[in-house]
Amino acid sequence: MSFIHVPPGEAASSTAERIGVLLINLGTPEDSNASGVRTYLNEFLSDRRVIEAPPLVWKPILLGAILPFRPKKTAAAYSRIWNREHDESPLRVWTRLQAQKLAERFDSNEVMVTWGMRYGTPSLAQAVSDLLQAGCTRILAMPLYPQYCAATTATANDQLFRYLMKLRRQPAVRTLPSFPDDPAYIGALEAVIRRTYASCEQAPQMLVTSFHGMPLTSIAKGDSYAAECQRTTEALRQALGMSAEDMPLTYQSRFGPAKWLSPATADFVSGLPEKGITRIAVVMPGFVSDCIETLDEIGNELREDFVKAGGKELTLVPCLNDAPEAIDMLETLTRRELSGWL
Repeated sequence: MSFIHVPPGEAASSTAERIGVLLINLGTPEDSNASGVRTYLNEFLSDRRVIEAPPLVWKPILLGAILPFRPKKTAAAYSRIWNREHDESPLRVWTRLQAQKLAERFDSNEVMVTWGMRYGTPSLAQAVSDLLQAGCTRILAMPLYPQYCAATTATANDQLFRYLMKLRRQPAVRTLPSFPDDPAYIGALEAVIRRTYASCEQAPQMLVTSFHGMPLTSIAKGDSYAAECQRTTEALRQALGMSAEDMPLTYQSRFGPAKWLSPATADFVSGLPEKGITRIAVVMPGFVSDCIETLDEIGNELREDFVKAGGKELTLVPCLNDAPEAIDMLETLTRRELSGWL
């Protein structure tokens, strides 16, 4: 039977020594109302890896200008994409399915698979506790970020080790490195893009890649994020037989007054109709699961802006989610990182 969470009290036999695999994603509010979103944003925007301004400067802004107003707007966005069947966000649905389907690829007596969120629930502390209770003495932590950034990969690892610091008996731990042009990842993206194109009545004139933006200060401090986004895009262009003109690289989700990576997805896409490009597809390779940034920011807001500017059709390429190729990719990465343990 595939492992996701061990119920309280069901500790493994003292003789069992298993390997734990922990999928880590960003996080999500518990519900789509303003109160739930406020709790989530407070945790997220209080992370010093995410907002690197001094707390004495940032805290008054967060408490006085952001948390009183932004949750209502963000809650409306979550409401537009909320999974009503499960009463949870799409990110939670897809991450859980990824863990379940990856677990099916392994002997559950040897490898246990679970999942956790950097912000919100299930917490990384709870996920690691479950793995330890199941008899896991070795853990592979897999932050699901193809391109490395301190605000994503590093903070996930930080949170994991904060919990481990409290343990008397620590497991052996490995962490998944970024995989911006890994063949399994690029192959999975290619498959999803080709399926999406096959479903279009008319082929898009351009495939826009949109990665989550980062402040230029993050790059200046040493993040390899921008270079890895470029590596992903170049590998995907080669796989699809596209040029830089056919498949431009852009960055979304700018926040605050600082200078961010450019070109901005919204500005770039809104300017396409005046150039005669009215049918486009947008792919977001930095997200392995659909979430508010893909489904609402791109699927709703950007599409609306594109149509207002004269565009005719914006096709949203789904994230990898639980596509067979996505689970193949996760299995490939997992088995590679477990080399010597299995």
